[in-house]
Amino acid sequence: MPAVGVTTGSRPSLTRFAWLSIGAALTTMSMKAAAAALTGSVGLLSDALESVVNLVAALVALFALRAVAKAPDDQFAHGREKAEYLSAGVEGTLIMLAAVAIGVTAVLRLLNPQPLQKLGIGLIVSTAAALVNLAVALVLLRAGRTHRSITLEADGKHLMTDVWTSAGVLVGIGLVAVTGWDALDPITALCVAVNIVVTGFLLINRSVRGLLDASLPPDQVATIEAVLDRYRSPEVEFHALRTRQAGRRSFMSLHVLVPGARSVMAAHDLVEQVEADLHEVVEDLTIVAHVEPLEDPRSFADDGLDRRRLPPSASGHTARGSDHQEPR
Repeated sequence: MPAVGVTTGSRPSLTRFAWLSIGAALTTMSMKAAAAALTGSVGLLSDALESVVNLVAALVALFALRAVAKAPDDQFAHGREKAEYLSAGVEGTLIMLAAVAIGVTAVLRLLNPQPLQKLGIGLIVSTAAALVNLAVALVLLRAGRTHRSITLEADGKHLMTDVWTSAGVLVGIGLVAVTGWDALDPITALCVAVNIVVTGFLLINRSVRGLLDASLPPDQVATIEAVLDRYRSPEVEFHALRTRQAGRRSFMSLHVLVPGARSVMAAHDLVEQVEADLHEVVEDLTIVAHVEPLEDPRSFADDGLDRRRLPPSASGHTARGSDHQEPR
């Protein structure tokens, strides 16, 4: 019988959402490119360039989701969830590059203004493309929250940014149509570029934090501490709590200090109960617990990441805590 909290087999495949994103990117890219060609709008051209980024990002997401769907094995014992952070990082980088291309194009158009043409048809086509992105973005965001997938969340947020980008471009073109001031088109494109830079930076930052094993969010750490507090007493203490997250999986390790005279079975039962309670409040959690004697000074000398051990003479005996390592 599998242990509590363990998901047997591979993770359910989420690649169907990546294929949906790929289809949306191809569709909107074609529609926006056609609108840009019809109107000569650099704003619409910048919107079309971002759809190219959407396509590449969706392909990277497809690769990441295929990797994540595989079950842990001897080579990747902790799973492949960090592939999602790589996907988000690549997407953020591509977004930044698209922003540079959009900015350069907009500046050139400011220096050499050109009148826009066929604005009505261009606006209709671009609006339809934005609605496609909106529908797909909502699906991806909902799936990302449901399956706790940073890849789907990143893709959904990117598409939602694209929707707001399209809205800004449409407003800019509409103002050009009303005022006749052609400079509003490249100015709008520059605003789009700034918006894209912010999105790209946030995605890269989240990717880097995940790859560097940042701790779980403060609210989850507080929840874990609240569970441990229920067991703390003069005979039970915890320290060296460390947490990290890899995609949907959460990992934590801690030291459990109990009286040295307590039997191995009693210490084991305590740890099992603590782990069971922790699994009730944190999904997909893997726990590594290290049991140590409360009276031994060496138990308090290894609280840091780089473990330090006092010599046996410091405690008068050579007893050591036992490892209790059961992935949950």
